[in-house]
Amino acid sequence: METSIFQFHDRLRRQLLSPFRRHHQPLHHEPLRLQSSSLPTTLRRRQNIRHRRRRHSQLILPPLSSFPKSRRRRASHRLFHGGGFAYLSASSIPCDDFCRRLCKKTGAVIISVNYRLAPEYKYPSQYDDGFDVLKFIDDNANAKNLPLNVNLKQCFIAGDSAGGNLAHHVAVKACEYGLRNVKLIGLIAIQPFFGGEERTESETRIVDAPMISVKGTDWLWKAFLPEGSDRNHPACNVFGPKSVDDISRLKFPATMVVVGGFDPMHDWQIRYYEGLKKCGKEACLIEYPHAFHTFYGVPELKETCLLMEAVKGFMEREIN
Repeated sequence: METSIFQFHDRLRRQLLSPFRRHHQPLHHEPLRLQSSSLPTTLRRRQNIRHRRRRHSQLILPPLSSFPKSRRRRASHRLFHGGGFAYLSASSIPCDDFCRRLCKKTGAVIISVNYRLAPEYKYPSQYDDGFDVLKFIDDNANAKNLPLNVNLKQCFIAGDSAGGNLAHHVAVKACEYGLRNVKLIGLIAIQPFFGGEERTESETRIVDAPMISVKGTDWLWKAFLPEGSDRNHPACNVFGPKSVDDISRLKFPATMVVVGGFDPMHDWQIRYYEGLKKCGKEACLIEYPHAFHTFYGVPELKETCLLMEAVKGFMEREIN
């Protein structure tokens, strides 16, 4: 396992330092093309972007030969990438690799969503971008450029790390708004990025964890949250003392929470799961005791294989 971790770190470093590297494309993969004069920035094709920071969404389709003809209508994912709200994008190789593997395993159509990044764009820019994509698809459910085999009544919203945080808040906004054509039936939060002013046991104990540190997360929260806010802001500490969203009144989707034993944010993720249960929401906890933050970026780890199976099983249960 130690060798795999070092290999992952080296591979991730090379990928992040090689932004112009071309990626192989074994699956159908393209920017999401929805022709409309009201098309939000988050859904425009990359080559048409003229803004300071490029924003787009990518559409990933499973190979047609992977599933029988009887399963023409496929569930769909709205997936938000991680990166502490400040790094990476939908087209970053680590994020793209994960989406491809998830697409191949589950057979779902995946829309990998880009969003504006901190510190140039603070809260709630990221949440607004995420919800705008969901709302646009809901408003244009019959658009010819959407894949014909997408079942918008079987939609999952998912994210890893900061994307898990984003997925929760976008789901809350969607429940409050009331979508007409898109039905959210599940939320998948993979090691979601939550926190608070309190120092938890896992933050104190796990000092030299791979990929992330408490000092690093403190900076990310400072870069993301509004000026003058502390880490008990509702965006960070969802069920904390400053919480404003009472999700007990909402028809919130069933939620799968994935945590790792060597993740400094482990205890905050557990509190998120417990908060969902206290609000009377359906939630399941998947815990991998030996997993570090973003372990799923290493395909060779057994925990990564187990995670893919768990996601597939969760989707099948909610669909059926």
